[in-house]
Amino acid sequence: MDEEHDIIDLSTSEPVETAQAETSGAASIPDVELERITADIIRSLKTVYDPEIPVDIYELGLIYKVDLDDDRLLTVDMTLTAPGCPVAGEMPGWVEGAVRGVEGVEDVRVNMTFDPPWTPEKMSDEAKLELGWL
Repeated sequence: MDEEHDIIDLSTSEPVETAQAETSGAASIPDVELERITADIIRSLKTVYDPEIPVDIYELGLIYKVDLDDDRLLTVDMTLTAPGCPVAGEMPGWVEGAVRGVEGVEDVRVNMTFDPPWTPEKMSDEAKLELGWL
């Protein structure tokens, strides 16, 4: 069975209200709903904070990819600031819990990756400003 997927591009610097999703064909999720789901996912991800850095994981650049398939399974590929992060075992659960409540998402899978490794360059300007790096 060939399923269509909507890749939600979270690397954009556009505000949440205008975030656009990159689609991979004629998906069954209408564009208007996909835009709403994208904005809701971003808002939800911004509620999860790295406990050692006072910035949310979205602005830190820890979210690498978000994929919503036609069965409304949301897959999130993410990383940590360091492989030895003390919350490495807990953070995927926090992310899953945050996005599980988004209307239109039926199930959630969070994959942890360290390839490519996170670097401070992945942070948004907002995160850098919050940390006094700008």
